Amino acid sequence: MGQLDGKVAFITGLARNQGRSHALTLAREGADIIGLDLCAKPSSTAYAGATEEDLQETVRLVKETGRSIHVEQADVRDYEQVKAVFDRGLAQFGRVDIVVPNAGICAGAKTWEIEVADWREMIDINLTGVWHTVKAAVPQLIRQGEGGSVVFIGSTEALKGAENISAYAAAKHGVTGLMTSLARELGQYNIRVNSVNPTCVDTHMIQNPFVWGLFRPDLEQPNRADVEGAFTDTHILPVPWIDPADVSNAILYLVSDAGRYITATALPIDAGFIVKS
Repeated sequence: MGQLDGKVAFITGLARNQGRSHALTLAREGADIIGLDLCAKPSSTAYAGATEEDLQETVRLVKETGRSIHVEQADVRDYEQVKAVFDRGLAQFGRVDIVVPNAGICAGAKTWEIEVADWREMIDINLTGVWHTVKAAVPQLIRQGEGGSVVFIGSTEALKGAENISAYAAAKHGVTGLMTSLARELGQYNIRVNSVNPTCVDTHMIQNPFVWGLFRPDLEQPNRADVEGAFTDTHILPVPWIDPADVSNAILYLVSDAGRYITATALPIDAGFIVKS
């Protein structure tokens, strides 16, 4: 018996990294999955986007757990695409219980040097795309009348600012505001709304030359090994970054009965980053 038997989770950006981890963690506990991913590279990022092959690997791994999954390629910037994927998943499974707007990117520069198109891409994916996800799914949660859970993917930068990634920080601060506002609106329906706020997670989003350069500007071409100590120095605990599973386990806690009275909370999973900084 899993903690989520009979539940259905809607997850965006699940082709790889955190999204795949979230889908597998919830599936292993009994949840069926509705999901989408862009499967392309946004123009502003310094790292490659997910692929159709990545998405199909997530499908394979979820099915390996014994659960069912409905996925499509779609862009969270386009509400009609998001709603169409959700509706087709809903037609297959008949319900939704958990919503995880996970799709997001990281890019940056000095605030005054960010290209207008890059700023818009960041806000459109990391904030408007998040809103599109809950807009598509929340009415069904309310109609069911059985409660539910929404977990936003925040960041330590949703709680403080950082040099060179102001667009990212601004979008994630917006996610925190969206989370607390939605929690107030949905509490009457016994729908809980929270965010997880991780430090750097060991994914493509931080393991790329742009981010390595932020942590070791003294080196012309730093690599993963070069930056490990600099990442570690940002934390109280002696770790450079956390694993996607660490975030997924926190999401599982929040969406399960173990977290039934937690709402409007921004939960840091940060190895002490915020306190040390």
